[in-house]
Amino acid sequence: MINKFIGRLIGKATAGSKGRKRFGKRAEIGPQGHAINPALVDERAANVVRTLKEAGYEAYIVGGAVRDLLLGLKPKDFDVATNATPEQVKALFRRAFIIGRRFRIVHVVYGRGREHEVIEVSTFRAYMDNATSNAMVQGNERSAKGQLAGMTHAVDASGRVLRDNVWGSQEEDAARRDFSVNAMYYDPETRVVVDYHNGLQDSQKKLLRMIGDAATRYREDPVRIMRAVRFGAKLAALGFTLEPKTAKPLVEARALLAEVPQSRLFDEMIKLLQTGHAVPSVDQLRKLGLGKGIYPLLDVVVERADQPFVKAALADTDRRVAEGKPVAPSFLLACVLWQDVLGGWNARLAKGEHAFPALQDAIDEVFDARIGDVSGRGKLGADMREIWMMQPRFEKRSGNTPFSLAEQPRFRAGFDFLRLRADVGEIDEELADWWQAFSLADDGERESLVRELRAEQQRSKKQQPPRTHRVPKQAPTQEGQAPAAIESEASGEGDEASPTPAKKRRRRRRKPSGGGGAEGQGGGVESSGDA
Repeated sequence: MINKFIGRLIGKATAGSKGRKRFGKRAEIGPQGHAINPALVDERAANVVRTLKEAGYEAYIVGGAVRDLLLGLKPKDFDVATNATPEQVKALFRRAFIIGRRFRIVHVVYGRGREHEVIEVSTFRAYMDNATSNAMVQGNERSAKGQLAGMTHAVDASGRVLRDNVWGSQEEDAARRDFSVNAMYYDPETRVVVDYHNGLQDSQKKLLRMIGDAATRYREDPVRIMRAVRFGAKLAALGFTLEPKTAKPLVEARALLAEVPQSRLFDEMIKLLQTGHAVPSVDQLRKLGLGKGIYPLLDVVVERADQPFVKAALADTDRRVAEGKPVAPSFLLACVLWQDVLGGWNARLAKGEHAFPALQDAIDEVFDARIGDVSGRGKLGADMREIWMMQPRFEKRSGNTPFSLAEQPRFRAGFDFLRLRADVGEIDEELADWWQAFSLADDGERESLVRELRAEQQRSKKQQPPRTHRVPKQAPTQEGQAPAAIESEASGEGDEASPTPAKKRRRRRRKPSGGGGAEGQGGGVESSGDA
C-alpha cells in the first residue's frame, strides 16, 4: 500500500500538465447546450440513478446511451456509473447481482421472462498507470489466474490490463473509457451532461476518437480493436468516421488479440454481428484491413459475406434487429457454416453412408474444425445442430412428420433457415411456401394441406412419362445409386429419378399403413436415417 501510494504521488508530481491533460477538463452542459429529449430516457435507468442519489451517492447514465441520446436516438441499453461500490449498489435493489472478476459490475434486473431489462451499474474506476504498476504478472488472462487471485489491479508484461477493480473518481473513470463520445455522463434529474474529453464536440463533428494514445489503449485491452470496428460500423450510417490516429494502429495491434481468451473474442464477435450492423461491420473490417487475423470464425464470416446465402443471412439479421425482433447467434453461425456441413454431408453420401448419420458426422467435423470448445458444445452448438438436422426432415411432408416437426422448439429457426435456402435457389421455392402455409394454419387446415399434397403426388405419378435416359445414367452400378437418390430428393423429383429397386422398397413400407403418401419429398432421407 505504501509503495503504491508513493508511486502515485511521484506520478502526479512528474506528470504535471500532461497528467491534467490525461484527465481532461470537466465541462457541464445544460439542456440548452445538448438538447437531449427526456422522453428518450428509460424510466428504469432513471430510477436506478434516483435510488443511488437518494442513498447519498453520485450516479449518472453513462457511455453509449448518452451518445445516442445526443444524436436523438433511443438507446437500446442503458448503463449507469456511480461512486458506490458493487456491494453498496447491490444492497439498494431487490434484484441485483454482482458479476465479473476482471471488472466487477452489478446487474439490476427489472421484469421477468422476455420482457426483462438489465441496467448495468459500474463503479467509477481509478486511472492506473501501467508503466509504474507494481501488480505486474507473468502470462496472460488464461495462464495467470493463480497470480490474479486476490488482486484488484494487475497488468501483464505488455501493459495489458488483466484485472481492474480499483475505485476512483469520475474524472479518472472518464479517462479510462475508450472513445470520447462514450465518455460522457448524464444526470436525468438535472438534465446536465458532464464531459471531460470534448465528447460533445466530437459527436457534433461525427468523429470517433480514442481518448489518449490509441496504440497504448489497444495494448491495455486489445478487444478495443473490435469495439473500434463495431462503433465505426454502427455510426457510419450517421456519418461518423474513425479519427486517423485512432484507425492507424489497428492493423499492427491486431497481433495482441492472440493473448485474449477465446471466449472473450467469441462474445465480441457476436456483438459485432448481432447488434444490427452486421453488413456494415464486414465492410468496416475490410476497409480497415482487418478482414483476417482477428478471430478464425470471424475470418470465415468476412470471407463468405458475399456468398448469396451468407449475405442474405447477414442482411436478415440486421433487418430483424431493426424491427425489434429477437436474433440468435446459433442461426447466423449455422448459415455461415452451412457450406462446410453441406460439403461434408455430400461427401459421405457419395460413399454410400446413410443420410442422417452422415449429416451428424459432418456436423461434428465442422464443430471440431471451426468452433472447437468455445461455444460449440453448449446450447449454441445444440441449437445449430437442431437447425441443420431439420433440413432433410422438411423434405418429408407425409404422415405425422409435418405435425411433429412443427412442434419442435427450434422449428421457427429451422424454417427460417429453409426459407433462406429457397430464397437463394438452393432448394425449390414450393417446399418453403408449403411449410410457411403449414406453420400458419390451424389443425384442420394442416390436415387438408397434407391430403392435397398426397393427392397431387399421386396425380403426378400417373402422369409421369416413361423413364428414358435418366435411369441408365443414375443406376448402372450400385455405387452410383446413393448420390442419385439424394440428388433427386433435394430437387423434389424422388419418384422420377429414383431407380426401380428404391421404388419397390417404398411400396413395401406403404402397405402396413394403408396410405399412399408415405414417400413424400425427402422420404427416402428420413427412412435411411431411421435405419
